[in-house]
Amino acid sequence: MKKLKIGLFGFGVVGEGIYNVLTSKQHLGIDVAKIVIKDETKTRNAPTELFSTQAYDILNDDSIDLVVELIDDADAAFAIVQTALKRGKSVVSANKKMIAEHHEVLIQLSRENGVSFLYEAAVCGSVPIIRNLEEYFDNDLLNSVHGIVNGSTNFILCKMYEENQPYDEALKVAQESGFAESDPSLDVEGIDASFKLGIIALHAFGQLIKAEQILRKGITSLHPFDFEYAKEKGQAIKLVANGNTNEKGELESLSVFPTFVKTSSPLGQTSNEYNGVIIGSTLADEQFLYGKGAGRYPTSSAVLSDISAFKYGYKYEYKKGVHKTDLNITKSGLFYVSFDKIYPFDSSVFSEIHQSYIGEERAYCIGKIEHKNLIKHRLLDDLNLSLVSYN
Repeated sequence: MKKLKIGLFGFGVVGEGIYNVLTSKQHLGIDVAKIVIKDETKTRNAPTELFSTQAYDILNDDSIDLVVELIDDADAAFAIVQTALKRGKSVVSANKKMIAEHHEVLIQLSRENGVSFLYEAAVCGSVPIIRNLEEYFDNDLLNSVHGIVNGSTNFILCKMYEENQPYDEALKVAQESGFAESDPSLDVEGIDASFKLGIIALHAFGQLIKAEQILRKGITSLHPFDFEYAKEKGQAIKLVANGNTNEKGELESLSVFPTFVKTSSPLGQTSNEYNGVIIGSTLADEQFLYGKGAGRYPTSSAVLSDISAFKYGYKYEYKKGVHKTDLNITKSGLFYVSFDKIYPFDSSVFSEIHQSYIGEERAYCIGKIEHKNLIKHRLLDDLNLSLVSYN
């Protein structure tokens, strides 16, 4: 088998890690032919002649078999990937924002040009969720996919729960450990998890979903009181991405919420930067996939897996289809809402109230809320409220 030649966009921690592995393990039969970077003034641990600031040094090189895109800028990444696919080059990408926003176009281009477009690294780090949904569960009747898909927020929540750290302190530790960005908003507001859930929904249910269709509440408004309540009830609080179908097999809801999970459950045992995803199906009941979801090595592992898969001709087949859908928000769920005692909270948002409490400083209500009312009453945007779903 002839050597595979790749063109690499980006030489950050993941890009450099990929380069080091491929150059040190010659038996893999993969050569890095060119690396395109943004800043040519930086010192890098690779031969100078490999680097370029011109994208077309890769895109116009017919000898390069595969483009590996590992840059932060989603718009620039889309321009690169779109051009590569049009020119008949296969692509491996880790850019979940770019994929989530342009999924349909990129799939169409890869099909029209008969090339592979692989992106396992964009979803759950080292957890092979996409490949499993595509291959193992391709003919099974899936009814749910839910789990922890963002290692940064899970790390922060563990610090807040286990060590009683305030949010700002837990975030700082996550940033110092390399699990959170200097601007963490994509992670802590649940946006990153929404991108990933949209990608997962296509491979699980065959439905094209935009991130803005997904109901989302981040972790920034959680209060220490909420963690004390969770501990009293034998629960942990996790940011859970959740997709469900109804009895007819139709996609019923997609959401990203802070969620109570039993501490003894698989998700309750998923700690720090780890991810865990539970796949529910009609025939196989539940399967749990677990692994590291944040950091350079888990992402590098998934990128290398996609490169290896491409070497043997692998493509996503989208066996469940690629269907556009408008989610009709009719579902209701059980929620806990806490707020400052003097805050004018309107409890009419609940269709049923099961429990309420007013303490010296903090109050809460537990009951059923229709998902559409979360939007109508702006509970997803109100930073004065803690909103936690029940799993």
